[in-house]
Amino acid sequence: MLKLAKLPDRTPVKITLTVTPDLAHALTAYAALYNRTYADKAEVADLIPAMLDAFLTSDRAFAKTRKDGEARP
Repeated sequence: MLKLAKLPDRTPVKITLTVTPDLAHALTAYAALYNRTYADKAEVADLIPAMLDAFLTSDRAFAKTRKDGEARP
């Protein structure tokens, strides 16, 4: 048996998202700051998945319910 388990499904899933104008401006400002900080050219759409992942990872209540098997879709 290999030490590395079989990789999970990594097929991208496209989600369409509608946001308020204020949030759109904030995301654009964040992307601009990100690009200045890291000398990068990332678009808002490139950053949103990482932002959502960081948010979900840092939410302790969500992590607990997932661990307990309560947060299933």
